[in-house]
Amino acid sequence: MLDRRTFLAASLAAVPALRGARAAEPGVLRIGYQKNGILVVAKQQGIIERRLEPLGHTVRWVEFSFGPPLLEALSLDGIDFGQTGDAPPIFAQAARSSLVYAAAQEGGSSGIGILLPKGSPVRSLADLKGKRVAFAKASSAHNLTVAALEKAGLRYADIEPVTLAPADAAAAFTRGSVDAWTIWDPYLAIAEEGDGVRVLALATEITPQNNFFLARRAFAETQGAVLVATIDALSEVAAWCRQNRGAVAALLSQGTGVPLPATRRAVDRAEYVIGPMTERIIAEQQAVADRFHALKLIPKPIRIADAVWTAPARNG
Repeated sequence: MLDRRTFLAASLAAVPALRGARAAEPGVLRIGYQKNGILVVAKQQGIIERRLEPLGHTVRWVEFSFGPPLLEALSLDGIDFGQTGDAPPIFAQAARSSLVYAAAQEGGSSGIGILLPKGSPVRSLADLKGKRVAFAKASSAHNLTVAALEKAGLRYADIEPVTLAPADAAAAFTRGSVDAWTIWDPYLAIAEEGDGVRVLALATEITPQNNFFLARRAFAETQGAVLVATIDALSEVAAWCRQNRGAVAALLSQGTGVPLPATRRAVDRAEYVIGPMTERIIAEQQAVADRFHALKLIPKPIRIADAVWTAPARNG
């Protein structure tokens, strides 16, 4: 079964709280990040700090366990910029959060899957009918769970949703309180390294899922040059990651405390590409928003295009 101590140790510093966030200060870019991906590599390399120094800005890093509390901090002016999967900004926009989509990481949520205990009788997505499925509410795992049910011809009402933060879901899964658990890397990879789990399906077998870099609208409108420089730096990090996956795994493991074998597993399936919010990506995100509205999981329809940031024109 899942090594609960390893999982909880990896999650300990990433509690879903705002206590690490501080009020805005002139010349400080506050970045919210999670325990995986391009932002952790950028933090380890110090590349954003170097890129922003000529612009008179420093960086403060704030860690979160998953996307919804990160975007809560963004909404409450606790951070200026961060990265999440597809569902969190939809719920935030529906709650009138003043955020903008600054850039996309296409396929960035490939490392999400549905886990089962090794001896589970579940063999297909259709077998989830009547089962207790754990996932973090308003997260990319929430979207993957819904999409998996649709793919199997099931309704959301055909399962018993158990909405838990990652550490709590890990504990529930370990003690057998839930039948399945939808979770992302590095938590998925940590679980896979044990011998007590089986992967029912990965996101790549169910639906495309993107990650997004998001900013406070007021910050994007007043500090466009800083936001452009930050995204440029992250694009450079992404290009380096594609060519240096072994080094990426080492940096991530060092920066997060997640064991190297699990980190390597997560890095091997990650997509390291950062680009603009294209019409196709906007349409894919709109489909996710429409899915949540149809299920009455968000109170009103939203229009993703209304929250897409337009970068200022570059000189020259």
